[in-house]
Amino acid sequence: MICLGIESTAHTFGIGIVDDKGNILANEKDSYTTESGGMIPSEASEHHVEACDKVLANALNKAKIKLQHVDLISFSQSPGLGQALRIGAFFSRSLASQLGKPIVGVNHAIAHLEIGRLRTKAKDPILLYASGANTQVIAYHNRKYRVFGETLDIGVGNFLDSFARHLGLGFPGGPKIYELSLHGKKYIPIPYVVKGMDVSFGGILTNVTRKYDSGKFSKEDLAYSIQETVFAMLVEVSERALAHTRKNELVLGGGVACNLRLKEMAKKMCGDRNAKCYIPENEFLVDNGAMIAWLGILKFKSSGPQKIEECIIKPYERTDDVDVTWYG
Repeated sequence: MICLGIESTAHTFGIGIVDDKGNILANEKDSYTTESGGMIPSEASEHHVEACDKVLANALNKAKIKLQHVDLISFSQSPGLGQALRIGAFFSRSLASQLGKPIVGVNHAIAHLEIGRLRTKAKDPILLYASGANTQVIAYHNRKYRVFGETLDIGVGNFLDSFARHLGLGFPGGPKIYELSLHGKKYIPIPYVVKGMDVSFGGILTNVTRKYDSGKFSKEDLAYSIQETVFAMLVEVSERALAHTRKNELVLGGGVACNLRLKEMAKKMCGDRNAKCYIPENEFLVDNGAMIAWLGILKFKSSGPQKIEECIIKPYERTDDVDVTWYG
């Protein structure tokens, strides 16, 4: 079986082609970026409209197949920006109808976890899911992926992007914050906000923007201090989840997990408690179509196809709303 997966939850339009053995035949994408300012949902959706045909052609060329060879269409149904999700859903329904192929919609957050399991061979992990809009600590229990901790306001990626935007660095800002942090020379105390198993970034954002505006602190030192603080928060709640569930595997997922400092801190924590830290390749950490295709195969094999009229977007669906029929 060959599945074509379409990702369009936010700034990335991606198409992955995967077979039911877990072989990644193609994983092509095109992402919306800016030189200054943040992501504007309407512009992201326009980007997806313009990019979809090109990305599809690139994916088919990379996989060395024709569209008729595809057996299943899957798409990111939830969660995400409504305007961006609609483009992927419409494109997916059109392809499925044109080809007469089955279609399934999948949860984007769970797709991050499943591609992590596939690429790393982790068996029963905790997932630290750190992306733009999402920050969650997730683990499987009793036919659900349970959320053991999460952000109480904005995602860690949005926090980094917002501070980068305040500095005039454009979108996405996380990689630019990392580059600045390499030149930081002094740690500046900033709020450390962990509330039980949850984290919060809104107050930290206010604090660091005011510090920068005061002219007393360099952007390099602030970038360094931000990373050391917020990544320590994420690693702390991940370690607590490992202890609570008595699991011994941590998988990183989401675009923020590409950050080398976060990877380093997660590996050290796992090493200190004799746990395994699994980190997929960067192309599978960021939003991508391959993870949508792979979860599409898992869901289709366990639950069958959906009707076209069921393939509507669910921008606010939570990770723990989904019945996990393919695992356990």
